[in-house]
Amino acid sequence: MKDISATFTSKGQLVIPAELRRKHGITAGTKVKFVEDQFGRIVLQPITESYIDRVMGCLADGPDLLEKWQDEHRQEGNRKS
Repeated sequence: MKDISATFTSKGQLVIPAELRRKHGITAGTKVKFVEDQFGRIVLQPITESYIDRVMGCLADGPDLLEKWQDEHRQEGNRKS
């Protein structure tokens, strides 16, 4: 892993080095998610199409969450009646 660093501006802004932006498909308007892990490290996750595809692929074999949500709401409706 290559060690690359950057410095925050007085406004709290950070420029991600061009090499990393190209490698990870980060362009103007790309949303990011910040995650703090159990060691106090801050992980920046760009929300790109490839990231969404990977997440969707992980969920493909999982439960149908929409169907589960609909069932729960039907049950709530039956309890109120």
